[in-house]
Amino acid sequence: FAEEALRAAGVGAGHRVADVACGPGTLSFLAARRGARVRAIDFAPAMIAELEARRREEPADIEATVGDGMALPWADGAFDAGFSMFGLMFFPDRARGFSELARVLAPGATCVVTSWASLERVPLLAVAYGALGELMPGPKSPPRAMPLLDPVECVDEMSRGGFRDVEVYEFTGSGEVASVTEFVAHMERANAPIALAKQRLGDAWAPVAEGLRERLVSRFGDGPQALTMPANVIVGRR
Repeated sequence: FAEEALRAAGVGAGHRVADVACGPGTLSFLAARRGARVRAIDFAPAMIAELEARRREEPADIEATVGDGMALPWADGAFDAGFSMFGLMFFPDRARGFSELARVLAPGATCVVTSWASLERVPLLAVAYGALGELMPGPKSPPRAMPLLDPVECVDEMSRGGFRDVEVYEFTGSGEVASVTEFVAHMERANAPIALAKQRLGDAWAPVAEGLRERLVSRFGDGPQALTMPANVIVGRR
């Protein structure tokens, strides 16, 4: 997905790139390999620590910081391209997320935001989210639709955030995880709502994670799991 986003934005040598909700820096390192100068931000200190650990092994022009994607610490018009890979979709205030990306991009710059297209087409994820709704302690909330699922919604939100010529297309990525156990561990690290839940619950998260693993193993077994993941790629111009 990161390679496709960089291709869509035409990132190359000398470009100034903003990677918002960067996670462990997947897009940041790919952009740096293209010769871009990258500034990355994530709300989770563990994600920035993981990025920095990788940068010590793979030196790259990446400056990473812990911070809020809805209040970016960068100057107006500072970047030639901006990205948020499956991060902005989970912001409490997506409008601010889009407007902050617009603010820090130079006129004519490209922004690419990705969101999941359909959970129902990815049974492993659909079952995981359904199980979490049942396993989480406390009062049960009614199910909520995945944000930025509808392409019309995607175009509307990015356009209102300050972008023009917004378009959406679907891109499908494929991969494999070694086991359901590894899949749950990956979600704890890289899935924003689940990482937040783990942080919020503290010690109470362990039984939730174990219950989730048991549900998934019961349904899919604990062998390798093939994943075909459709995503919305939302592209706009500043």
